[in-house]
Amino acid sequence: MSSLSDRIRGIVKPSPDASLAQPFRAAMPEAGLKARATSTNDLEQTLGGTSRDGCLVVERQWKPTARHGREAVGALAEKLVAASDDATLFAGGAPARPPFVFFDLETTGLNGGAGTLVFLVGCGWFDEDRFVTRQFVLTRYAHERTLLQLVAGEIGRAGAIVSFNGKSFDAPLLETRYLFHRLPWFGGALPHVDVLHPARQFWKHDDCSLAALEQRLIGHRRARDVAGFEVPARYFQFVRSGDAQPLCAVLEHNRLDLLSLAALTARLLHAARSGPDAAADAREALALGHLYARAGLDDRARDAYARSVSMSRAPNGAFDAVKIEGLRALAVACRRGRRFEEAARCWQALLAIRGCPPAVAREAAEALAIHHEHRIRDLMTARSFALETLQVTEELTAGKRTDAVLYRLARLDRKLERQRGTAVARSLEF
Repeated sequence: MSSLSDRIRGIVKPSPDASLAQPFRAAMPEAGLKARATSTNDLEQTLGGTSRDGCLVVERQWKPTARHGREAVGALAEKLVAASDDATLFAGGAPARPPFVFFDLETTGLNGGAGTLVFLVGCGWFDEDRFVTRQFVLTRYAHERTLLQLVAGEIGRAGAIVSFNGKSFDAPLLETRYLFHRLPWFGGALPHVDVLHPARQFWKHDDCSLAALEQRLIGHRRARDVAGFEVPARYFQFVRSGDAQPLCAVLEHNRLDLLSLAALTARLLHAARSGPDAAADAREALALGHLYARAGLDDRARDAYARSVSMSRAPNGAFDAVKIEGLRALAVACRRGRRFEEAARCWQALLAIRGCPPAVAREAAEALAIHHEHRIRDLMTARSFALETLQVTEELTAGKRTDAVLYRLARLDRKLERQRGTAVARSLEF
């Protein structure tokens, strides 16, 4: 079944070389820029870039010895190279490989939509031990097509693209602009690592924004940075006045976003390569378990879940959300690997935790009832767990959906009755 983008492409055929920017220029006039008659030399001098086919390209480099927070740029490059084989774990199994191109957009709106324009595309990559950024700045609306063509050439060389929330915002917004200009969209053919989603799993916190992660994990605190909501206003000020000075801080903001994105990616890949023994806390070990499980690496997943449980600082029986999640995941993984005794110990440990969520308690009690009935053949213990399952199920569903539990209890009662009858018959024989 074809996607919406495919159907749109079937209608909107690739255009000839003539510019298609007329409708957009009519909607967003360039009167301010023309009135000020900002020269290319002024833009190049203010923003420190060079003009290429009407688009301003700004390039910067960080030396290997330059520090970004607690680590040097060269150390980040080494981590990324050493763990690059594990990038596929974060790309949904797609063959992500070097070179990794990090990209980030600055736009005229924060909510996307058909009227949102991408005025800055920042790309970054490691060149040996240096970190290089190349930014493409839209100085006139008529040059949007040129900018998109330059960006396609830059990102098209990547073995994988890396973004922060790019799958939900950056990539769809860029694709919209490529479709508008009837240009081939390169994003669908490249593996895409979106760092936001694993970051939420590895470093779950109230604030998982790039700026917050930059401070907590990388140790870098920005001085006089531009707030995200100010970025569109600065661009519109440039459009109206022709003065590029307000964009200087926007470009620096974008460059730091790219470097922090690279640092977080290096840290994620390094964690996946190092394994659960190198996890900083129980949350990281648990996230590694989920990562390995999705990739079908069952042994590594079990080790990570076990590590997460052992790293819990909660006393025995005390509530710990991460420990509960880790125990449940470990139990399921052990059951899948036919390690039934280990799974049973995990289910029992869950039931011993005060405040264990009812849904998890029901699952644990049901699993233990099945285990003792069919594997241990301890029918009385199985019946006690079945009764516990019934009690929790009634609390959760207000007495509904208990038929399966009642059926299990009735079957256990029949088995116990036959067991007692057999025991009596044997006693009479002697």
